[in-house]
Amino acid sequence: MNIKSNLVKLTTAAALTVVSVSAVGSIKTNSVTSNVKAATTKVKIKYVPGYGVNVWDNYDEPNFTGKRIQHGKIVKVVNSAVDKKGEVWYQIGTDKWIQARYTVDANKKLSKTEDANKAAEVVSLAKEQVGKPYAWGSNGPSAFDCSGLVSYVYNKAAGEDITRTTTSQVNQGKTVSMDDLKPGDVLFWGSPSAPYHVGICVGNNQYVHAAGPGEGVVKQNISPYFYPSVAKRILN
Repeated sequence: MNIKSNLVKLTTAAALTVVSVSAVGSIKTNSVTSNVKAATTKVKIKYVPGYGVNVWDNYDEPNFTGKRIQHGKIVKVVNSAVDKKGEVWYQIGTDKWIQARYTVDANKKLSKTEDANKAAEVVSLAKEQVGKPYAWGSNGPSAFDCSGLVSYVYNKAAGEDITRTTTSQVNQGKTVSMDDLKPGDVLFWGSPSAPYHVGICVGNNQYVHAAGPGEGVVKQNISPYFYPSVAKRILN
């Protein structure tokens, strides 16, 4: 009888142990945090040009961190999650979350039609700035220096953040031949790796640039006497 009793006790204890482990596993599986999934991708903020999306401390009961990411910026996604309302969120750092609906795949290439439309908007907005004064360190909208003009136009017209200075802008996009220029291409003067001036090709062998304090923003012909050293295509 003692042997049978001990066997019953051991069997019961084993069963309880299995149930206990199973129950814990069930709780973990059904918890909200189980919706978090690892991700290794990059997304581009697509909100409103000139504005940014809020960064929150979590996705379930979010609190605003006081930080925003500007339209056009590319960020790395480290995790994704779905909140109680079914909204998808992306984690971009420790206690940093953004709503996925304000992003697009950073690796997705534009169609030729979308590309042409953006280039046309870049050209149109560049031309609209002609006549505005030059101001060192200014990126608009009332005055510009050369790199400030290019940064402003691409941000507002195409939603592209191509940085702020000539030496960083020259590292954006892909290098194209001066014989294959398209409207919207970015032109640089000086050293190909550290240029001192930049402008935007607007077609018909012309470009728009913030020339200097005495001229402001002007449209000029590409001249052999002031010929660009390198051209970059930001759009595909």
